[in-house]
Parts: sequence; structure tokens; C-alpha cells
Amino acid sequence: MPNITVFGASKPAPGEPLYEEALLLGRLIGAAGWAVLTGGYIGTMEAVSRGASEAGGHVIGVTCDEIESWRDVGPNPWVREERRFPTNNQRLLALIDGCEAAVALPGGIGTLAEVAVMWSQLQIGAITPRPLLIVGPAWRATLETFITRQGDLIPERDHAWVTPVEDAQTAFRRLQDHFSG
Repeated sequence: MPNITVFGASKPAPGEPLYEEALLLGRLIGAAGWAVLTGGYIGTMEAVSRGASEAGGHVIGVTCDEIESWRDVGPNPWVREERRFPTNNQRLLALIDGCEAAVALPGGIGTLAEVAVMWSQLQIGAITPRPLLIVGPAWRATLETFITRQGDLIPERDHAWVTPVEDAQTAFRRLQDHFSG
């Protein structure tokens, strides 16, 4: 059973498009019989956890003391297994090290950090090769701008570690292809 880490924003609420897309992704992952790892809290983390749980999947929430000191929040109710760490850095590495693939939904500074750290870990061979999918037009534009503006500082061979996809369903199909091939 592969573990799929999903990164994403804490702001989306039920009924909002980003929440609903995360809910769909969670349902697809859970129905496939895969486990999902999320940051364990609110927003898209909650939506993915909820979708996976409702579809019968295993939900792992990777939480930390620093986040809970910064914001009054605890693990969402769909987390079945909590992996708790003192620091956000430890939490981030646990999300990366604990997965066979990762999907980044739209997000803010924290999500950007998660993508950048995982990309760097893939680049230097600190982790085994695995999919890192970034979902949506904003991620695609961010990646294209970053690569274009930095030019030769990012060798072409390193572009392939990150794959932009249009939506959650496309991300799921890419994961299916990866794990069935």
C-alpha cells in the first residue's frame, strides 16, 4: 500500500472549490487502498483526510508542537494515525520521507517550502526517486517563472523532478500510472 503525501493550504473551508478538489483527491486515494499523509490539520489537509477516510483509506496526520503553539489547532477528526514531532522541520521531513509519492495542491508559504525541500531532496539523491506532482495553473506558472528566470542555475535535468498537472483527477491518474507500471 503506497503512502501518498498531500501538501496544501490551511485556509480552504468546506464548500470552497479548493476544499472540494482536495476532498476528491482524498476520496480517490482512499478508494485505491492507499494511505494518505497530510499535515493533519485544517483546510486542504482536512479535506484530503476526510475524503480518504470516507473512502476507507488510512489517514496519517503528521503534526508538530510548533504549529500548535503558533495557531490554536489540533489534528482533524479524520486522522487515524498521528505522527507528532516537536518542530515543523521534523514534520516536513517526515512527510517527505514517509511517502512513495507527493502531491502539492494550491497553497501558501508552507506549501511552497514543502515543494522546494522535496525537490531539493530529489535533486541531490537524499531520497529515492518518486513523483512530486504540483496541481493547478498557479503552480505551473510559478514553476515556469522560477525555471525561466533562474536560467542556467537550474539545470534541465532537475526540471523533471517536479511535474505540473491540471487538477486532482489528473494527479491521481499519474499516480495510478506510476504504481501500476
